[in-house]
Amino acid sequence: MARYTGPVCRLCRTEGKKLMLKGERCKSDKCAINKKRPAPGKDPKGRIGKRSDYGTQLREKQKLRRTYGMQEKQFRFFFQRALRMAGITGENLFSFLERRLDNVVYRLRFAASRSQARQIVLHGHVQVNGKKVNIPSYFVKPEDVIEIREGSRNMVIIKEALKEFGKSGVMPWLQLDPDTMKGTFLAVPRRSDIKDLADIREQMIVEFYSK
Repeated sequence: MARYTGPVCRLCRTEGKKLMLKGERCKSDKCAINKKRPAPGKDPKGRIGKRSDYGTQLREKQKLRRTYGMQEKQFRFFFQRALRMAGITGENLFSFLERRLDNVVYRLRFAASRSQARQIVLHGHVQVNGKKVNIPSYFVKPEDVIEIREGSRNMVIIKEALKEFGKSGVMPWLQLDPDTMKGTFLAVPRRSDIKDLADIREQMIVEFYSK
C-alpha cells in the first residue's frame, strides 16, 4: 500500500479524534477537530448509523496505525510479532510501537510530530549509542542513548520542537537533557503508561486481525 500523501487533517476528521499529525497546529484553533468539522465525503450525516462490529474494529485499527504513521503492511507485521510474543497481544503491540526510533525521537521532543521525526531520522540527524541510525523502524532497547548529531543541533525545527519539553517534559520511560539534545530510553513502557492513547481499544484490533 502506498503512503498517504493527502491532507493529514482529513485523517483526523475521518477518525473523529486528534491523531497529533501536525504538531502545534493540532493544539491550535486551526485544528479541524477543534473546529468540529465533519468527516470528509459527500453528506457525512447521511452515513451516520449503527456501525457493525467489523466497522468498529477497523476504525480502532486505523486510528492506531495512522497515529504512528505506519503503512498497513508494516502495522500488520508488528501485530504478528506481538501475537507470537508471550503476554497480552494488545499490550505487546503498544510496546513494539513505542520502541520505534521515529516514535522515540518524537517522544523526546526532538520533533513536533511523528512524521517530522521520521524525516529527521531518515536524513541522518540522529545517533543511537554514538552511531548514526537512519532507519525509522529501528527498535530502541532499554538504556539506549538517542541524541541529535552534533552538526544538526542548530536546526530550527528541532529547537522549536524542544520548547515543548519546557511545557510538559517527557514520558516517564524516557530521560532527556535538552541542552546536549541527548536522551535515554530507560525501559519499555507498559500499556497503562501510555496515557495519551488511553482511548484506543486494542482488544478491537486483536479481534480485527483474528478474523
